[in-house]
Amino acid sequence: MMLEILAVHGIPEVLPGDDLATLIATHAPGLRDGDVIVVTSKIVSKAEGQQLDVEREAAIDAQTVRVVARRGDTRIVQTRHGFVMAAAGVDASNVTKGSVVVLPVDSDASARRIRTGLRDRIGVNVGVVVSDTFGRPWRVGVTDVAIGVAGITPLDDLRGTVDPYGNELQVTLTCTVDEIAAAADLVKGKLNGVPVAIVRGLAVVQAATESLADKGISQVVRNADDDMFSLGTRDVLRARVDATRFTGDAVDVERVRRAVETAAIAAHPQDWQRLRFEIVESPEARALIAAAVDDQIVTTAGVLVVPYLLDEPTQTDLLATGAGIENVLVSLAVEQLAARWVWPAESDASTSYPLGVIAVGQPAT
Repeated sequence: MMLEILAVHGIPEVLPGDDLATLIATHAPGLRDGDVIVVTSKIVSKAEGQQLDVEREAAIDAQTVRVVARRGDTRIVQTRHGFVMAAAGVDASNVTKGSVVVLPVDSDASARRIRTGLRDRIGVNVGVVVSDTFGRPWRVGVTDVAIGVAGITPLDDLRGTVDPYGNELQVTLTCTVDEIAAAADLVKGKLNGVPVAIVRGLAVVQAATESLADKGISQVVRNADDDMFSLGTRDVLRARVDATRFTGDAVDVERVRRAVETAAIAAHPQDWQRLRFEIVESPEARALIAAAVDDQIVTTAGVLVVPYLLDEPTQTDLLATGAGIENVLVSLAVEQLAARWVWPAESDASTSYPLGVIAVGQPAT
């Protein structure tokens, strides 16, 4: 197999309303069936009116649904598309000063329009990849990856196949569209003024009649629940400070339950042999506990978590209990819930809550 990567030169400045399929067909007259057209997301955004006259930080805020990590002015965030990336993909380069470009609203739909447009205009069956630049965990430097696709199955699933040594592959799932995007960037570059490239020689393009509307880039995005690194450590530790005030709003009890379960998994099993946590939801029960503990913040908590030991504690049990409670507090921070561990007053040594209670709520500050 011979692979070619061809730069498409001469595409002019793209303006809102421009037809990208027509521009590509005009400047790449030699397109063939089976070619993969890799289009930089920036010109897709410009054509679709996603160049905005707003401050960059305001644009990042608007495109962000979750902050994953922050260091100084740099934010790694999750966008509404599900991508985890720096600055939500907001780009202030190669645009007029004072403007920014945000990601396309639906890059899969954009890719499908280009694919269909090229088929209608010049009769070729091609695949289309919309690409953008991402950093990578544990690696220095950036590379292009796919954020939209049409006419190509994004992943090549090799699980269950056998290698030349007779070993069955268990986890090999190749992201074909990311490899194509990175390869195309070798000829597009960042400063060359080449927003489109052709990758030729790969047998990856599907039949023109096959609908791939339900096989888009969402397959490539790792679900946050399955992501071992969905939050930055510094941000978790920074968030793990005692809350001083709650809003009084309701708390998702499932998130509290998940935090307690995660804390148990993270602890040494021996530490939790006698330690238990009771989640108290009902307002009546919370009011009784608040009266016994006598701390104002408990009265505004949405949920209370009561730690207790099954037997008379030894010194080792008490040390393990402190560590276990701290695990719960950290897990609650990961779930983006505010919490405070409240001890009973010294005069209440005979209280029913000798280990105090964990007040959980929505942070007021």
